[in-house]
Amino acid sequence: MDDQAWIGVDIGGTKTAVVISRQPPAMLARIEFSTLPVQGPERAVAMIRQSILEAIHESGVDRTSIRAIGVSCGGPLDQRTGVIQAPPNLSTWVDVPIVPILREAFGLECRLENDADAGAVAEHRFGAGRGARHMVFLTMGTGLGAGIIADDRLLRGASGQAGEIGHVRLSADGPVGYHKAGSVEGWASGGGMALAAMREVEAARKRGEPTSLDVRLTQNGTLTAKDVAEAARSGDLLARRMIESTAGRLGEALAILVDLLNPERIVVGGLAMRLGEGLLAPARRAMEREALPGSAKICQVVPAQLGESIGDVAAICAAMGL
Repeated sequence: MDDQAWIGVDIGGTKTAVVISRQPPAMLARIEFSTLPVQGPERAVAMIRQSILEAIHESGVDRTSIRAIGVSCGGPLDQRTGVIQAPPNLSTWVDVPIVPILREAFGLECRLENDADAGAVAEHRFGAGRGARHMVFLTMGTGLGAGIIADDRLLRGASGQAGEIGHVRLSADGPVGYHKAGSVEGWASGGGMALAAMREVEAARKRGEPTSLDVRLTQNGTLTAKDVAEAARSGDLLARRMIESTAGRLGEALAILVDLLNPERIVVGGLAMRLGEGLLAPARRAMEREALPGSAKICQVVPAQLGESIGDVAAICAAMGL
C-alpha cells in the first residue's frame, strides 16, 4: 500500500478542500478554497481541477501511483452516475456531473459519496468509532445528516439515502431545515441554532434582556453557530439557553436513532467537537428520557475524534471505497 496514493475532494457550502494521502489519516498535501455557491458550480469545479494538479505537485507523488479520486459532498446526490443534485448548502449546483468531469480530466477512477456516509467510515476506521460494530455518525454542521455502520458495514439503503435523520419531523411546526418545518435539521443543526438565536435576540430586545449576541447581530446582520458558542463561553445567558435548547432537540433525535438502530456508539461531529459536554451532556439526558432504557444504557454518545480534518479523511475514504 505504501506506493499507492489517493486524492480526496471535500465539497462544502463554505469551503472545498483537495487532499492527497498515502496512509490516512495523515495527508501529504492539502489545498483549500472558498466554495462560494452563489457564483455557481463552474468556478469551484475549475478550482478543484487546478487544486488537484497543485496538490500532486506539492506532494511529490508520482501520478502513476494515484489509484482514485474520492468526492465527499452533502446530499442529495446520485452515487451511481456521480452527479451532485442541488444540496441545500449548494443550491446552485443543480445536477453537476462531478465524477464524469474529474474522470475525464485525470483518467482516474472517481467515486462520489454522501459526506455523512464518508464521515461515518472515516470515524469508524480512524476515529471515535474504532472497535464499534454498530455506530451512527452525525454531521451536525450547517445541516444534519447521519451515516450508519451496521454490523461493521456501511448501511446505504435501497436508493443510497439511508441515514437522512435531518429530514425527520420532530414537531408539527418549527424552524425549517431540509425544506421541512419542525425537522431535526431545523431544530438541531448548527444552521438551525443560528437561525433560532437570531429570533431569540429579537425577542430579547423587546424584553430588554441584554445579550452580547445583539451586538454581533447588529454588526454582521446575521449570526452563526460559532457566534453562539463564543458568546456562551463568555457567560452570555441567552447563548447558553440556545445551546441547551439545541441539545434537547438533538437528544430527541438521538433517541429515535437509538430506538430504531440500537447502536453501541453515536459519534457527533461539527458542533459537538466545538462545544463538547456543554452540548452532549444535556443531549444525553434528553436521549435517556426518550429512548428505551436498555438501548440507551449501552449507547455511548461521543464527539468525533478526527476534528477539523474529518472532511479530508472522509474524502480519502471515498476514494478508497467505503
